[in-house]
Amino acid sequence: MTTPREPDHELEDRLSRRLLDVFIRAGLVLALVLLCYHIFSPFMTMMLWALILAITIYPLHQMLAARIGGKQGLASTLIVLLAVAVIITPTVMLGSHFADSVHDLVKGVHENTLQVPAPSDKVASWPVVGKRVHALWSQAHDDLPAVVKSMQPKIGDLASKALGIVAGLGGSLLMFVFSFIVAGIMMAWGESGAQAMLEIFKRVAGLARGKEFTALSTATVRAVASGVIGIACIQALLIGVSLLIAGVPFAGVLAVIVLVLGIAQLPALLVTLPVIGWIWASGEYATVPAVAYSVLLFVAGFADNVLKPIMLGRGVDAPMPVILIGALGGMATSGILGMFIGATLLALGYQIFMRWVADNPERTRQQAAGDSSSTAA
Repeated sequence: MTTPREPDHELEDRLSRRLLDVFIRAGLVLALVLLCYHIFSPFMTMMLWALILAITIYPLHQMLAARIGGKQGLASTLIVLLAVAVIITPTVMLGSHFADSVHDLVKGVHENTLQVPAPSDKVASWPVVGKRVHALWSQAHDDLPAVVKSMQPKIGDLASKALGIVAGLGGSLLMFVFSFIVAGIMMAWGESGAQAMLEIFKRVAGLARGKEFTALSTATVRAVASGVIGIACIQALLIGVSLLIAGVPFAGVLAVIVLVLGIAQLPALLVTLPVIGWIWASGEYATVPAVAYSVLLFVAGFADNVLKPIMLGRGVDAPMPVILIGALGGMATSGILGMFIGATLLALGYQIFMRWVADNPERTRQQAAGDSSSTAA
């Protein structure tokens, strides 16, 4: 008979100490990661925007740097100053004009000097809301103070919401300006930053695929950025020309609004549909021109639905539907920033999945068997 082996208490102690040591180290690393995320999270959105802007503008930065003797810092400074001037100056001018308009409107309501023109008879023929709009419009034309007094609670709520929207836009604008400044710093050290990102991808995905995934991520971000901005510019141009052909007043201002809406991924129909309504309500157009201009503006308002599938996937080593679905899904979950993140993540996920599909062990064994048999023959 064999005697049972005595348990190796020394080995068990060593293993338990090693396991405890691993758990403690993993807990400390997890705590460090959570603390770092807690500290960095307030700047997460700004840094992501800065990274996206730096990746998108870097080719332009390199062209400018080549023209001024390779001075990377000076090129970044010039781009940031130009961007801030382009963003801040029009915004301040529009904000000042908007504030003056609101002040004049409030003053006119309080002093009863604001005059509302009489509505056209065609307004009453509008479907569903025509009669109500015509009645309210007529009442405002006859006795505006009474209308304002009857709508006092709603006007207060709308004013509060408007102030909240304006404050949010101001904060977003300030964040965007800081993002441009940080993007300029990233572009000034673009070569070392690109090498660091390449090393990170190599460490995560391996030496062979790290460079490929880095190029894919960069191309996806640039494709989405150029696609969004390019589509917005083309649609604003189409709608602006259509407004000029139709003789709509303030066509340039409306085209700029369409451009901003396009960059924000909001439908241009927010502008074209009210303009179509104005064309029919103004009484200045005959039936045939009104129909023609309405169709022209309606088609121009849907131009982005045709252009997005064409432009979003250009230059990316992934199918266009993958980029489009990633951009739209990311925008639906996280706004404009999510559009870039969603497209990049889905493109990387698609490449990883297709590599896994192609790396079939059975196919590899069949190919190896076929090569060995052909060699033997």
